[in-house]
Amino acid sequence: MPTRQRRRLLLSAVTLTVFGLTTTQALAAPPVPPEPQPWQVRHQADIGKQHAQRVRNAAGTTSAAPGLSPRAETEGGDGGGEAENSAEGTAQYTEARTAPGVIAPGAYGAAWAQLQSMPRTGGSWDHVTDKPYDSDDPRYRDVNSNSSGGAGLVTGRITGLAADNGGYVYAGGANGGVFRSRTGGGHWEPIADKLPTLSTGTLNLDDGGRLWYATGESNTGATSYVGTGVYVLADPRHGEFQPGSRVGGAELESTIIHALRFGGGKVWAATSRGVWSHSTTTLSGPWSLEFAPNPEYLPGGPKAADPAAPYKNIANDIAIDPKDPSKVVLAVGWRGGDTYNGFYGKAADGTWQRVGSLGDLPSDAANVGNVTFARSADGSRYYAIDQSPAVMASDPDTGLKGVYVSKSGSPSGPWTLIADKDKLKNSGSALQDAGYQPGIQAWYNQFLQVDPANPDHVYAGLEEVFETTDGGTRWATVGPYWNNPFPCWSIDPAKQTGDCSQTTHADQHAVAFGSYQGKANVYVGDDGGVYRRPADGKLDAYGHAKDWTPLNDGTMDTLQYYSVGVGKDPADRSGRGVIVSGGLQDNGQSILRAHDKVMGSNFGGDGADTLVDPADGCNIAQEYVYLDMWVTQNCAVNDGSWTKDPSKATSYEVAPPDKDLGGAGARFIAPITSDPKDGNTWIAGGRHVWVQHKGYAIRSGSEWTSAYDLGEGHVATAVATVDGTVYAGWCGPCNNVGFSRGIAVGKTDGTGWHQLNLPVDGALPNRYISSFAVDESDARHVLVAFNGFSRTWTEGPGAGIGHLFETHDGGATWSDVSGNLPDVPATSAKILPNGGLALGTDLAAFYRAPGTTDWRILGRNLPTTAVQQLKTGPDGKLYAATFGRGIWSFDLRRLGHGRYDETDG
Repeated sequence: MPTRQRRRLLLSAVTLTVFGLTTTQALAAPPVPPEPQPWQVRHQADIGKQHAQRVRNAAGTTSAAPGLSPRAETEGGDGGGEAENSAEGTAQYTEARTAPGVIAPGAYGAAWAQLQSMPRTGGSWDHVTDKPYDSDDPRYRDVNSNSSGGAGLVTGRITGLAADNGGYVYAGGANGGVFRSRTGGGHWEPIADKLPTLSTGTLNLDDGGRLWYATGESNTGATSYVGTGVYVLADPRHGEFQPGSRVGGAELESTIIHALRFGGGKVWAATSRGVWSHSTTTLSGPWSLEFAPNPEYLPGGPKAADPAAPYKNIANDIAIDPKDPSKVVLAVGWRGGDTYNGFYGKAADGTWQRVGSLGDLPSDAANVGNVTFARSADGSRYYAIDQSPAVMASDPDTGLKGVYVSKSGSPSGPWTLIADKDKLKNSGSALQDAGYQPGIQAWYNQFLQVDPANPDHVYAGLEEVFETTDGGTRWATVGPYWNNPFPCWSIDPAKQTGDCSQTTHADQHAVAFGSYQGKANVYVGDDGGVYRRPADGKLDAYGHAKDWTPLNDGTMDTLQYYSVGVGKDPADRSGRGVIVSGGLQDNGQSILRAHDKVMGSNFGGDGADTLVDPADGCNIAQEYVYLDMWVTQNCAVNDGSWTKDPSKATSYEVAPPDKDLGGAGARFIAPITSDPKDGNTWIAGGRHVWVQHKGYAIRSGSEWTSAYDLGEGHVATAVATVDGTVYAGWCGPCNNVGFSRGIAVGKTDGTGWHQLNLPVDGALPNRYISSFAVDESDARHVLVAFNGFSRTWTEGPGAGIGHLFETHDGGATWSDVSGNLPDVPATSAKILPNGGLALGTDLAAFYRAPGTTDWRILGRNLPTTAVQQLKTGPDGKLYAATFGRGIWSFDLRRLGHGRYDETDG
């Protein structure tokens, strides 16, 4: 789930005993969800209203660049709405790396190649979050937690799954690489960490047992997680992927890959740059471009630099006729709608032409968006899910056009509608509220798979998991969004999720059938990891599966952290133990106490930036999104008693007023910080620079003061403060259509504020400002980090050269101190206690020793994934929040640091 503003738990008045029913019995009469309490109706109705319009702007089209909407400059609301937030999160991640223009293919590959020859420091990183993460931890049932929702043990988003009949399961993390299990799931081991990218598009086992790994995550439908092509592992049960195992050349580098399909001795790839094919027997030689609807927008074309170029050749899936592999149907189109959207087939003259007359399956551009195909093993059935741009633009409840079947087994049809939003809604879905019903995120959430033993047994994934055993006549919501709306649910800490059955995490992306010890299973991958149930699983009294098992045992850490914070654990008698907290994509905020064997979740939704008191790690400030900040002073420990007595809540909403403006008031992940020399002084960056001086004792958003207005259309991307001096980096517009950036400097008391003179072609690049590091002994000594790529790769005005710059005069003059750093997005800068510098980037963390100019890779063992934030802890360690492989720590004493200043963080 890209977010959970709907995370305040829903209270059920009735608890029923769960009866074990067969699939047929439960499907025959799924129960109607109970009426919620009045305050629940108001809460969810508000979210539906906030969501309905904003999702369409965030996932829709602009005349200049589809998907790069002006929502940050124009939209209001408080940022609620899951689908809107996933689009907003995607947009921010993309904008930071592409502005002010379009990135040419090969940028990440070139940076990775340079990385291979760089020297390293001594020492190794330690994996901090290599433990199970319990989203239903009974300790944290406070007002702003999702604990008790029923998802159980979770990890980060899984976007690829494959399984065989020998108990081997392969899972691909969104930005975490590929993991292998030899035991039908669990006890995972990484097998792709030597590759240049860990971004997963899809995973497939071919008929010969080879594992195909398509890199470049496709679920966002944007360019956030581009890959380096397709790799093949001949012996996936024992081997590991190697850089030399790439299929073809560099043709698919810097693309995202939605699907791989096999037929006629070829593998077909649906990518963000059209449909390509390659021989499955001879893996060398280039990929062949089969079809691109707008080739002039491809790299090297006359419109390659157009801001809309990344959205003009999107292919979503390929359907190959099992009886005649020469007959192929391509599903092509941008989720927000474009004139090229539609289905294409090859005409007699060898050209690709639009396909119409498919029966119930629409073929017009307005109604063909994100599409997924699935074929039965016996060739008798083809199934499809279709997300419609027209429906998304007109229906506030869904973007789903429907689920369809071709009973001829041919992708040419005729196709018959077997499910729509209402049919799925009435199948036991938890999504009953206006503004958020099945298919609302069909542009982001889709999977489809047919049981190889039964062509009428189908799994469909949207926000929830749906199953039919009769070819679509009846459906069951076997994996509801969460259990909160159902009468079986309870917040009772003595139970995981009341008397409800374990469910899956929300937001589905991948599915596979496989067997272990002679038993057939289905595996689903979603924003919370991997879940398994028997292929012949049973349903409970509510029409939900009663036999899901989470396979997220802590050995596969694909958690996507935006932030990290560390403080002493007040419960640790030794005085040396720490609490590590971090904000996560769609998995709330994790908390790991000094002696925990299992991490807990004390805040729900998207956990964005975070602050933790170095002296007491139970003092925590957590941002949801758009500056919706919450604070606790007891680690948010609660037994749920707040549901009967609101005064017993131990988390408090303290959002600055910009939160109420949504995207116009703040970035999706907005920056917050505290003064390292005065922990009670906090800065929050939205349209305004907000200041408060009560630290963790703050209890209301009204206690913030606006120190400076960055200006209409401007929102903060980075903030820092020392001794009353504040630096605020901003953008606006933030996308590549008219991108602008700046730095404002002033005092916490509101005096002395001014904008630095930063011309587009000046000393500092015209790119996204990601981080500041201010010298605690001299607030005029500052480093600023820039995201994106230099002008070598970025076709945009003023992209410039370099990623880290330094000033000794408060910003009047700047020097490029990037040195020998690879040309790769920089995300987080940190001045270390010995005067050395640390820098987080999309590929690694780097270190520059005091008095030197050259950079080294910092330590060993850190996976090749994006380092989103670096912070120091009171234990003398540097902590890295990675966006795909969890949190890691590095003991700074390995670099010769002395005793660490516990007030720093």
